[in-house]
Amino acid sequence: MNESDIYRIFIVEDDPWYGEVLKYHLSLNPNYELHRFTTGEDCLKYISVCQPHLITLDYSLPDTNGAELFRRIQERLPDTPVIVISGQKDVETAVGLLQAGVYNYFVKDDRTKDLLWNAILKIRENQSLKQEVDQLREELGQKYDFNSIIKGSSQAIGKVFTLVEKAVRTNINVSITGETGTGKELVAKAIHYHSDRRKKPFVAVNMAAIPKELAESELFGHEKGSFTGAMNKKIGRFEEANKGTLFLDEIAELDLTLQSKLLRVLQERELTRVGGSEKIMLDIRLVIASHKDLLEEVRQGRFREDLYYRIMGLPIALPPLRERSTDIMLLARHFLDEFCKDNRLGTMTILPATTEKLMRYNYPGNVRELKSIIQLAAVMSDGVEIRPDDLLFTSLSGTNGNMAEEMTLRDYTIQIIKSYLKKYDNNVLLVADKLDIGKSTIYKMIQNDELSLS
Repeated sequence: MNESDIYRIFIVEDDPWYGEVLKYHLSLNPNYELHRFTTGEDCLKYISVCQPHLITLDYSLPDTNGAELFRRIQERLPDTPVIVISGQKDVETAVGLLQAGVYNYFVKDDRTKDLLWNAILKIRENQSLKQEVDQLREELGQKYDFNSIIKGSSQAIGKVFTLVEKAVRTNINVSITGETGTGKELVAKAIHYHSDRRKKPFVAVNMAAIPKELAESELFGHEKGSFTGAMNKKIGRFEEANKGTLFLDEIAELDLTLQSKLLRVLQERELTRVGGSEKIMLDIRLVIASHKDLLEEVRQGRFREDLYYRIMGLPIALPPLRERSTDIMLLARHFLDEFCKDNRLGTMTILPATTEKLMRYNYPGNVRELKSIIQLAAVMSDGVEIRPDDLLFTSLSGTNGNMAEEMTLRDYTIQIIKSYLKKYDNNVLLVADKLDIGKSTIYKMIQNDELSLS
């Protein structure tokens, strides 16, 4: 029999006859390795020699009781399931032990050995599933390895590497900022799957995609009948992420009322479902992201200042692709190789003229846009080379890297300001600051009907 097939069970029972009955009954499974102890101290001493997969213990022992022994076992083996077997029907004791974390509580009678047998089968099934989940999460950790998701050798991306490495060392909250397409969720996953919480859930929520009237229920859950249409109890995203990481993308989209409730949950480390009264304790790491400037949102009164300081934690700013131009071709070749491998297209190369065209483009959609451009180019290519004509730029920003449409400098200026006004919700002062121009320039264009704030 392989060591991996052995399932080690400790039986702590001071009644020699009953202890042997349990041991014999469980020995009918040849994979079970059974060890019996008559005192709690003997069990604790042997734990340091070999660790059990499961422990059954009598509640009344010569040197201790089941509650105290369970507490000491938990200190050493917090993930090992424990089943308490008692000769007395004491409901209060049973409830107390179950609340403390005991897997099950059985009263000694004719059915106990069969109940124990079935309980162990269920525990083994759950442990097997947990091992599979842990293995999958370990594989996800490899998938979200820093070097796999954050491609680049530029100074700008090097700063991101440094901050991500700092983030995984502690449980500090993390705030990720950057334009759309810079990879905010990928960085959040990299932090989670390299942290101490990697074996627990990673739950991502895009606040911009949730209707405002459903956001509270989505985050905190609700009880059955708490509002019209609440036909069943719903577990919220905070509960789903308990012990793990909750990623709130586009957090600036939260309305002020929900911001207040979120602040309270984060401060108290507990929540109550909508329509409920039960307090649910929380242990989560919060990672937030936004393409907006949250500090500017605070100044404009659209985001609570106290919540801002609660969630900011370690800030990580992802640079736009135009600020890391030395990474463009490294990323392009990576995306091309990846796409060709996934689609069995063979090896393809990028011609020098194509490289020149790629380097001239501004990439308003950032890394996500570059990936899309390269994948489409691989499909459009008639051979094993990516030619300039295979590249299709479909920028919606009003300008593109080719400057193909002939316009005056004035026209280009208007297009750029229009793009920024749209991006920053018609905030003239912020746009003027971003473009380093006078606000009067923008207001004059509005007066001359060259621009519109509608």
